[in-house]
Amino acid sequence: MSNNIIQLNQELIHNELKDLVKNSVEETLNALLDHEAENLVNAQKYERSANRQGYRAGHYNRKLQTTAGN
Repeated sequence: MSNNIIQLNQELIHNELKDLVKNSVEETLNALLDHEAENLVNAQKYERSANRQGYRAGHYNRKLQTTAGN
């Protein structure tokens, strides 16, 4: 019989999983917002085009409040 014992730190796993999900949701929302903005102005980010319909309003940091945190 082997003397190897596996111990799991459930709190650490929970925190890492929580951060992973939070980052994944943040990246997904940002990608959706970028796609929507590209469709609205009819141009890619930083693209100069005669067909451009408008300009992006800029960027600011904001926090999305959820039960998983900011």
